[in-house]
Amino acid sequence: MLVEFKGVPIEEIAKTMHHTCKTIQRYLSPDYSVEDGHYNARIPGKLAPYEAEVIKLRSEGMTYPNIHKIITEKGYKGSVASLRMFIQKERIRNEAHLSQQETCSDYQSKEYIQRRSLIQLIYKGLSDVKTITKTQYEQVLKTYPVITELYAAIKEFYEILYSRRDERLETWLEKIENFNIPELQTYVNGIRIDINAVKNGIKLKYNNGLAEGSVNKIKVIKRIMYGRNSFDLLKAKVLLHEHFRCEFN
Repeated sequence: MLVEFKGVPIEEIAKTMHHTCKTIQRYLSPDYSVEDGHYNARIPGKLAPYEAEVIKLRSEGMTYPNIHKIITEKGYKGSVASLRMFIQKERIRNEAHLSQQETCSDYQSKEYIQRRSLIQLIYKGLSDVKTITKTQYEQVLKTYPVITELYAAIKEFYEILYSRRDERLETWLEKIENFNIPELQTYVNGIRIDINAVKNGIKLKYNNGLAEGSVNKIKVIKRIMYGRNSFDLLKAKVLLHEHFRCEFN
């Protein structure tokens, strides 16, 4: 396209093309090639020496803070947020690569089931989910048998919660670990970190719902005040709210 500007000063070309003079000079150079630039190229950063280890640890279900602690001891200077961003980009690259392979392979007509429909089946019956038919559901279970096992595991967890039998929790956690799914492993690790609180939540009838509800009401009143009033006024408004609630209810 720059051929059209033959004989025109570089400053005028830059103004017309909305580029800097330096960019135009680079384009005019006979040695310049767009393919040799940094387009879509990965520039090694602080995480580069530890990428393989991060991917391996994350695939084993280890949390980002624990991974960060391990590689920090080996010399990594970055943040936990950088690890999350790296794994997210790595997942996108892998998905794009798989998509490209499917596109290049022989085309076959496929019927796609929305993931949302399968998620809804966790807490709804098949007849209540209108976006998937019984035939499609049976085909999904036939193609991916692990989904049947996951549904059974979720149902068992419901039974543990509502039967208040916390002694079954440990067996259930071991069963979930056998799936070797990183996301489930992360969930199991989170439960094990606070296992006593989880067991108490299962076997005891007490909960912190009342406290959470009261805190939420106070926060709503605080937002209505736009944070511009004193603590004494906030206290008065909360007490007044409770007075009206008791009087009219």
